[in-house]
Amino acid sequence: MYNKRNILGLFVAALVLTVPALAGLKKGNKGASGAGEITGNGLLNVVWREPTDIRSRNLYYGPGGEEHQPHSTYTFEKEDLDGANPKFVVRDENGVKWKVKLGEEAKPETVASRLVWAVGYYTNEDYFLPVLRVKDMPAHLKRRSAAKFIEADGSMRNVRLKRYLEGEKKVGSWRWRNDPFAGSREYNGLRVMMAVINNWDLKDVNNSIYEEKRSRGEEGHERVYMVSDLGASFGSWGLERTHEESKGNLDEYTRHKFIRKIGSEFVDFEVPHRPTLLLLLNPHEFFMRVHVEWIGRHIPRTDAKWIGQELAQLSPSQIRDAFRSAGYTPAEVEGFSNVVESRIAELNRL
Repeated sequence: MYNKRNILGLFVAALVLTVPALAGLKKGNKGASGAGEITGNGLLNVVWREPTDIRSRNLYYGPGGEEHQPHSTYTFEKEDLDGANPKFVVRDENGVKWKVKLGEEAKPETVASRLVWAVGYYTNEDYFLPVLRVKDMPAHLKRRSAAKFIEADGSMRNVRLKRYLEGEKKVGSWRWRNDPFAGSREYNGLRVMMAVINNWDLKDVNNSIYEEKRSRGEEGHERVYMVSDLGASFGSWGLERTHEESKGNLDEYTRHKFIRKIGSEFVDFEVPHRPTLLLLLNPHEFFMRVHVEWIGRHIPRTDAKWIGQELAQLSPSQIRDAFRSAGYTPAEVEGFSNVVESRIAELNRL
């Protein structure tokens, strides 16, 4: 146990370490083109593509569309031990590979992928299934927390499936402090989107770079930058006592403020929020959370309003389709959607 002197020392250290974290607000004005693209080293780096069809995008099926939705039979291949949630890889009868995620992130991640994609950012092709049965499931997985989700016959409830795309290759991760798009409108818009959905778990390891063939019949390859783990969304503005409070929790999402401060030129958002002092009992976790707080701060008002105008093109039915796709009840769909709509309105009043 930590005594009072230990706690005081950790608190002082946290204050000291907060200074360089806040300094990050003034860094990163690297120029990126208005299209969210940077060309270099024979590759096109892409973080955003203008969505000319926002009003007609299908947020029930998301970026993969109806044609890529999962169905039929699945066979276990291997367990994935990355991250905190139970995950494993399966393959369907057509040879398509999927990553299955269990636990409290399955629903919010499915919704988040659709809203972030709707306004031009790249996301994985995520789908939610209320029931999934997997053949050849091992009797025991290495991650013991998976046991409570999986029945003896290999069936499980409330899962997220991420489709692996043909020709797509993950080549690394990107850092919020050292992103090639830092300072651009598109980069700042992505920061705002994380606040809109209350995605507080903005560790660099949750950002991915994928190399894939150019779209629209163009030659060459491009490197796509995305926030690839969106599971810590639609709950509290930070890590609470339990993950159930922090992710996909309508009560928490409703009661927390969205905008912290509006200045003449810049706006601060509440997410990611400063960690509570109780987290000092885990110094590594506390310091890491302090160092991502700047991501939601000191964002140009013009950039925040720009992404608000993009979001405002979504109809109420599109927003509700995003939540319906994740198996939320009608009351939850309405509640979550109302909060999203109120946040879009706040952005457009800036």
